[in-house]
Amino acid sequence: MKRILTALALIPLIVWVVLYAPQWAFLVVLAAVGLIAFHEFSRIAKENGIPEPGWPGMIAGLALLLAPQPQIVVVLIACLGMLVALRVRDLAESLPAAAAFTLGVVYIFGAWRCAIYLRAIDANWLMFALLLSWAGDTAALYVGKAFGRHALAPRVSPAKTWEGAVGSVAGGIVAGVAYAHYLIPSAPLAQVIGFAAAGNIAGQIGDLCESAMKRGAGVKDSGTTLPGHGGWLDRIDSSLFSVPVVYALLKWVAA
Repeated sequence: MKRILTALALIPLIVWVVLYAPQWAFLVVLAAVGLIAFHEFSRIAKENGIPEPGWPGMIAGLALLLAPQPQIVVVLIACLGMLVALRVRDLAESLPAAAAFTLGVVYIFGAWRCAIYLRAIDANWLMFALLLSWAGDTAALYVGKAFGRHALAPRVSPAKTWEGAVGSVAGGIVAGVAYAHYLIPSAPLAQVIGFAAAGNIAGQIGDLCESAMKRGAGVKDSGTTLPGHGGWLDRIDSSLFSVPVVYALLKWVAA
């Protein structure tokens, strides 16, 4: 019940932010969610025995999110990650510290930068990319419970099955096609199906990647701020993969 109530509260807010909010409000929400998710990522890194990226990573993340030339910022972030790693007491931890710093910033804020670009093209494409994971998660839950027999990634997430994964792709495609039919009517059907399938699969991989990090850290959830959902990183882990993939495909088709 907590999970359902949290979703009912969040969905209208997300729809407004993505489709109707002024740009400044959209950026504020992206930054806030990104910072919270990065804080949770830092906690996971710490539980994995890696020095926390902490506030330097948050500052670097905001720079990547808001800088006029993000390509240059990515290079500088890698350099900064190496510099920050010099502060660790045990130099054997310097490489993991630098890697966690750079990964966390690009993983979270790089994906959100793609969300900004996707919304600039058409806010409905951003909502489309987010919807793929939402619909896919719901489909995977019911299909997995009813038909799940074969474990998808037992070491990472024992409850997930291949049947649920296929149901997720199907659910993502159905939701994506329905959404695009009414709100992105100029998009060819074959393109929409391809984008939906690729975005949903990317989202499932994103979910598994975050699960692997948590399992390595020995934690169940990234946080406790969202009742029934865990933390914000738990909630957006799929979108951090689906949004960049949909944006990349859209740019590739338009090229």
